[in-house]
Amino acid sequence: MPRVNRSSARCLDAAGITDPELRSAFEQCRRLHAEHGKTYYLATLLLPPEKRPYVWALYGFARYADEFVDSLTDPDPQALLDWGAVFLDALAQGSTTNPVGAAMLHTMRRWQIPRAHVEAFLESMRMDITVTEYKTYADLEHYMYGSAAVIGLQMLPVLEPVAPEAGARARALGEAFQMSNFIRDVGEDLERGRVYLPMEDLDVFGVTRQVLARGVVTPPVRELLKFEIERTRQLYAFAEPGIDMLHPTSRDCVRTAFTLYGGILGAVEAAHYQVLTQRVSVPMPERLKVAIPGLRRARAARKDAAKWVAVP
Repeated sequence: MPRVNRSSARCLDAAGITDPELRSAFEQCRRLHAEHGKTYYLATLLLPPEKRPYVWALYGFARYADEFVDSLTDPDPQALLDWGAVFLDALAQGSTTNPVGAAMLHTMRRWQIPRAHVEAFLESMRMDITVTEYKTYADLEHYMYGSAAVIGLQMLPVLEPVAPEAGARARALGEAFQMSNFIRDVGEDLERGRVYLPMEDLDVFGVTRQVLARGVVTPPVRELLKFEIERTRQLYAFAEPGIDMLHPTSRDCVRTAFTLYGGILGAVEAAHYQVLTQRVSVPMPERLKVAIPGLRRARAARKDAAKWVAVP
């Protein structure tokens, strides 16, 4: 079992998670999150400690499943099918021996996350086994609902919305994050045999899979990427008002993630749209420039929240 470090232990204690095996399960999820989701992991440090383990579980569950179909070295689609079926059975039974699944089950019970969200997620993961391109943006939206939008919807109870409209904004933010990754990872996804930019868009700009595979950012490729970036920024613009629809102690975490993921689009532009042969990223100094002021605001928000709770 993974050993729980001091920082993790403080968060698990704050969340009231005391069972040693369950603590180890959450720690395994935390490590998946820290290793594979560095930008989002940095943002979640701004959440109250008692909420962080649940985000580790949500991310860890998604990453664990995703690796079955996204690994460049050892993909195992059948394992995804088997693991997904076992987890859905575990949802009905209320227990599982898989550590990542156990942390996810506990999180779903704690925050009353609907089974339908997990079913939609697993459906999209199954699509990655056989679907290598999407004809229209509407087709891609169907995929993104399960692979990204429901992640935002799963997060929403943990973030404690204060307005009913927060759900639509959370869904859009999940899609914006996903589109940012799709734009950044065009070359890497091609190695997996997939293109996530809609075929109808490629047709408009006269771009084919073969053109992308050459690794040269031609003027038509550049215009295609500009179009996708603009569409994604519109998603961010729709999602942004949702940040203020969350509990004050959640806002700085989400705003930091919003800024850092949105920064991926700027990094693509700064790299002259070269996403076919390299992976662009927001440099760590830039990430810290966003995260550190957010951390100060988040601490102040927690103190303010504690004062209100303390008032009789």
